[in-house]
Amino acid sequence: MKPFFQVKHPEEVIQLIAALPALGSETVSLRESLNRVLSAPIHSPEDLPHFHRATMDGYAVRARDTFGASESIPALLTLAGEIAMGQSARWPVNPGQCLRIATGGMLPPGADAVAMIEYTQVLDPGTIEIFKSVSPGDHLIRVGEDLKQGQPVFPAGHRLRPQDLGLLAGVGIRQAPVFRQPRVAIISTGDEIVPIDREPAPGFVRDINAYTLPALVEKSGGIPFFLGLTRDSREDLKEKCREGLERADVVLISGGSSVGTRDFTLEVIESFPASRILAHGIAISPGKPTILARIGEKVLWGLPGHTASAMVVFSVFVKPCLHRLEGADPVKINPGLQARLTRNLASAQGRDDYIRVALQAGPQGWEAEPILGQSGLISTLVRSDGLVRIDRFTEGKEKGEWVEVVLF
Repeated sequence: MKPFFQVKHPEEVIQLIAALPALGSETVSLRESLNRVLSAPIHSPEDLPHFHRATMDGYAVRARDTFGASESIPALLTLAGEIAMGQSARWPVNPGQCLRIATGGMLPPGADAVAMIEYTQVLDPGTIEIFKSVSPGDHLIRVGEDLKQGQPVFPAGHRLRPQDLGLLAGVGIRQAPVFRQPRVAIISTGDEIVPIDREPAPGFVRDINAYTLPALVEKSGGIPFFLGLTRDSREDLKEKCREGLERADVVLISGGSSVGTRDFTLEVIESFPASRILAHGIAISPGKPTILARIGEKVLWGLPGHTASAMVVFSVFVKPCLHRLEGADPVKINPGLQARLTRNLASAQGRDDYIRVALQAGPQGWEAEPILGQSGLISTLVRSDGLVRIDRFTEGKEKGEWVEVVLF
């Protein structure tokens, strides 16, 4: 068995990931662009709004006609008509006049404010009393107040959210230039692995990773496809890897980093032209026997076979890798939350420990309850909400200490 000969610290692996080039770009419809990363900046093609709009139900007025108005001395204005929704104002507001207007309606020429209906009263069919003065600009949005024509809207590298789609729709942008989603081929390995529809004999286990890894890929913005299960055989693994490299941007080998298969996994990787081993082991727990390689322009990960270890490695490294390939910053992907530890945690120096924790509300904020157990226990992940990292320079964390929880 070959020793770990290119063990990297976690920050070194993140640097390797950050150096990966993003995939090519494509143009998709606005409806298909949610959570996609822009490959080019977007500028507004028009003003938003393109007319002065009321933000309250009430009356379009000249603000000066309301100055000094109060409940005891209301301003009296002549009602000159009503502005229907979806129509341009057909006449201006002259001195001493007002027009009834609804929220979103177009402000007529001459009007520079809206008097809220709550502070008005109909005195007679042609006269409105206003009990509160308004200033120019009150209760309206001016032309271009949201966006001005030509103004930068989003930079390249921005991940589109629902509110972003709303803004783009508001200025008539129907398509978005985005980076391509990474295609990810997943291979399960191991003589002891059987499909989930088979009853495992003693010494055998069901192929859990065939379901957890594609789900993680899809949740991370990638397009997964499972290539199936292969035995601990160089020839079988190489054939699966060849298929994955032809069809995908990233290949995940589940179990290909374990003690029994690590040697021939490395040999298979190195047998492909233009292959490079970037990391052969990462100084973390769980997940040290992780392999990161490049084969031409493709990325290959050898993940631990234990499901919990594989999911931790995916969350910490593979997810940032997929985000980088689709054009995002790999450092800015995992949301963090501050919480207080509910017990002491010991840690071995020289490696980063990722401890699973469950969150609960406490008197001073969130509390993180460590979920301890062997790395092969998937139930510990089911009961967890995220991970706490104890870096390699620290011997542990104390009860009551504030820590950052990286949420799943």
